[in-house]
Amino acid sequence: MGEVLSQNEIDDLLKALSDGELDVEDIKEAPGKQVREYDFKRPAKFSKEHLRTLEIIFEHYGRLLSTNLPVYLRKNVQVSVVNSEALTFSEFTNALANPVLLGIINFAPLNGSIMLEMATNLGYAIVDRMLGGQGLPLEKSREFSEIELAILEKILVVCVRLLREPWKNVLEIAPVLERVETNPQFAQIIAPTDMISIVTLNIRMGEVEGLMNICLPYFTLENIMDRLNTRYWYSNMQEKTEEEFGEQIEGVIRRVAVPIKAVLGQSSISVSDFVNLQIGDIIRLDTRLEDELQVYVGNIHKFTALPGSSKDLYAVRITSIIREEE
Repeated sequence: MGEVLSQNEIDDLLKALSDGELDVEDIKEAPGKQVREYDFKRPAKFSKEHLRTLEIIFEHYGRLLSTNLPVYLRKNVQVSVVNSEALTFSEFTNALANPVLLGIINFAPLNGSIMLEMATNLGYAIVDRMLGGQGLPLEKSREFSEIELAILEKILVVCVRLLREPWKNVLEIAPVLERVETNPQFAQIIAPTDMISIVTLNIRMGEVEGLMNICLPYFTLENIMDRLNTRYWYSNMQEKTEEEFGEQIEGVIRRVAVPIKAVLGQSSISVSDFVNLQIGDIIRLDTRLEDELQVYVGNIHKFTALPGSSKDLYAVRITSIIREEE
């Protein structure tokens, strides 16, 4: 609010104008309100508060990725939020390389879709790891094969499923991976001039490091923009008990594959006998036909069992459980 003049100051001002001591043009040139330019091509639809709330949501999402991806990749995974920004959809797509790894996600029950873009070096490393390698990227980028895309699609489905938990404080969502694209021209989910928010995550998988960008169109989030503030987010945050966290950890552990083997018996033979073994020769074991077999989970003796069959396959029937104290 500007300064209010007293009556004496008003009288002095009028007298100065009438005597010619003050020019009217000087008054017109006096600085007034500052005018701020507004770019209609890039309307400010995402405020700093909106972007900050999205960062909080995806910080939670990053922790879930760090916990769940090692179950499938059997390698340490670290995820952190780099930044968030608002820009037009064309600016985002023009910056994409070719080939690119894009997951188109139906963000039900909201309208429209969002996109998840993963660095290609991470994609190659995931494929290498899933096929039994060390998880190393290619030296030179190339197109993904159909088999590689099928493997990556399974990992992206896991990533999409993990989106539900961080968004619970805002909205109950049921995201579904619609398709995977490697050419950005086939991923035009909105108009080029529409505004989007980009949240960038840094993923480190062993020695391999790359970025994951989540593209969130304003068109998709428009109906819940009033909920994208930290006050609403924290007010709806449900405190989880230790029991609930224990159930989550147990659920992750239950999906871990462990080797199991049933030992029929053991025997010792000389090297000369081993070299001369022929088809039809018999090796006598140290167990009898009616003896129970020892069943190992990993290297731990966990069960005893009797041999048998199930349909066309050999099988064992558990007869007792070996407790830790035993």
